[in-house]
This record gives sequence, structure tokens and C-alpha cells, in this order.
Amino acid sequence: VGNSSELTCPFKGKLNLLTWKITLKVGGLCTLGYRTDTNKTHRTNCSDNINWKFRPGLAPALEIRRVGIAQEGNYSCEGVSTDGNFHTMYQLTVLVPPRPSLFCDERGSPVCEAAAGKPPAQLSWVPESSSTAQERCHDNGTVTVLSRLTASNTSMISVATCMVSHPAGNWSQSITC
Repeated sequence: VGNSSELTCPFKGKLNLLTWKITLKVGGLCTLGYRTDTNKTHRTNCSDNINWKFRPGLAPALEIRRVGIAQEGNYSCEGVSTDGNFHTMYQLTVLVPPRPSLFCDERGSPVCEAAAGKPPAQLSWVPESSSTAQERCHDNGTVTVLSRLTASNTSMISVATCMVSHPAGNWSQSITC
């Protein structure tokens, strides 16, 4: 989330026509077309952060600036060249890194939270101990995961370390409650 992404369409020969058909998970169909003979582009129902990227000597690419959850979906590239037709499919999945935190609750138990991640983060404790985990889903598709060490276990643990595992990155922190 927040980065830019560039999608390309491999083909052989001289490009004549290129069309992107984008079906977003939320929202309708967006199409972008490009004709090389007229050097004209056309767009229908696309957000401003989805656009062509033209570079000398390279085929036109699709650039998605400031990627957000709203850009998740299927991206299909269809083209016509002097060597025939070609088709490339992408499925764009947006990763949202969670905001991790570690604190002591009112009973003196360590609590680890990974807020608003996509997909949900995996939480674990060192030393290994039984814990309760709760997930809270948000309207934007992110999930907050909260893990609390149980009171019976915390009396034997002097320092607890929470480890947050996520495809967008890992994090760990220790606390004494």
C-alpha cells in the first residue's frame, strides 16, 4: 500500500493496439486503450492513479501510483502486434503492513496488537505460552489482531516478547509487566 506498481505486457513484433481491462474488487470495469498508428490513448471509468507509462524503446506499461486497497483486482492486457495477438493477466493483491504495539493491560498481562493489517498478521510469544487471540475486521478489508497472555502464565514470565509475522515485514518487541 502506498507504493507504485508497474504492469507490463510481453509481446513480439511491432505493437499496433494495446488494451487494459481492469476489474476491481470494489467498483466497476476500467479500460485503457492505446493505438500506435494514431498515438492516441482512451480511458473509461479509471481512477487518476491508474495510467499509461510511456518510455522510449519499451512497450507502454500500466502504472498504478499510490497503490491502495481500492486497486485490488484483475488486470488483463490484450494486444495486437505484427506477430499476432497476445494476452497477459495479473491479479493485484495489496498488502497493508499492520501497526504493531505491545503494552501491559490493567491486570498486568502483556498484550500485543497488530492493527489494521492485510492479510491478518500472525502473533506469537517468547517464551511460548498459551494466549488468547482476537481478530477485528474493518470495513476497508484490514484486520486487527490482538493477543493477550493469560494471567496464569504471566506470573512465571519475567520478560515477554511478542513477534508479529506479516508478508509486508516482521516485528518484535519485549516487555516486562
